[in-house]
Amino acid sequence: MTFRAVEWVGGTDGRLRVLDQTRLPDEERQVSLGAVEEVFEAIRSLRVRGAPLIGIAAAYGVVLGLREGPGAPEERARRAAARLRRSRPTAVNLFHALERMERRAGSLRGTAPEAFHAALLAEARSIADEDRGLCARIAEVGAPLIPAEGGVLTYCNTGALATGGVGTALGVILHAWELGRRPKVYACETRPLLQGARLTAWELRRRGIEPVLLCDNAAAELMRQRKLALAIVGADRIARNGDAANKVGTLGLALAAREFGVPFYVAAPTTTLDAESASGGAIPIEERAAEEVTAPFGRALAPAGAPAFNPAFDVTPGRLIAGIVTEHGVLRPPYGETIPAALNPERGPGR
Repeated sequence: MTFRAVEWVGGTDGRLRVLDQTRLPDEERQVSLGAVEEVFEAIRSLRVRGAPLIGIAAAYGVVLGLREGPGAPEERARRAAARLRRSRPTAVNLFHALERMERRAGSLRGTAPEAFHAALLAEARSIADEDRGLCARIAEVGAPLIPAEGGVLTYCNTGALATGGVGTALGVILHAWELGRRPKVYACETRPLLQGARLTAWELRRRGIEPVLLCDNAAAELMRQRKLALAIVGADRIARNGDAANKVGTLGLALAAREFGVPFYVAAPTTTLDAESASGGAIPIEERAAEEVTAPFGRALAPAGAPAFNPAFDVTPGRLIAGIVTEHGVLRPPYGETIPAALNPERGPGR
């Protein structure tokens, strides 16, 4: 990996540097962020995206918030977290990271400002470092699932552009290649903002892998032609029963995979598991601007003023998922048992 999607530059007086993903693949533009509102805008506008990476960026955003407004440091941290919590509703990693930063800030009450600031920056760095380790472990766990040849389908972007490390689903594929497996990698474009065509293809080509791109609605035909051995995607939130929220279009892929006998896997760290959501019905689904459908990237594709339905995510029922690749192992059904076990520090290995 020769780039960092998010990186803190400097000490407690530093700034957050992000790779602007809205400019890829044409331009590799770095943006320097020095305020909570700038981090909020970067997450909301998808300059920073991917559930684990959103959490990392938000953690650093809380550190930036220590410089803003009146009040004690813990009050400023809480205000920053409250603002960042409103940036995007579906990715649970965002909320987990902010809760962790708030807990750390609470534990530092009464600490001298400089020490408070340094400790909170260290916490944000720990969140980033831990995600890097989680990605590496997920890649190791999932690589044996990838066939030595045949086709593997992935969706949206789940690599280093979406996480603090090598990625989740894409990290699994990349590690399998490092081990000498050579499947043909198919990447859906991922409408309407083309994260697969713009970002996943960019990442894979940087690693010497030439993906085959396809329109999202061609995936079922690819499966009907028996060209796929496996499909593997990421997730932004996974409920206790295994229902998984991921980029909109994932549900259709999972249904087609079930019809044609293609094993369908989800790869995600346990930070993406949501103990508070009993099922997918409890997961909030972000709806984004109609213009992302009617005029993507500023180019009008529909009559002016045409309404559009634009959910950013959909929910795939756990019954359609063959396994969830986590840092603790591949969780298998019944997810109502294996997911709570994965969330319990005393649990055994994934089933």
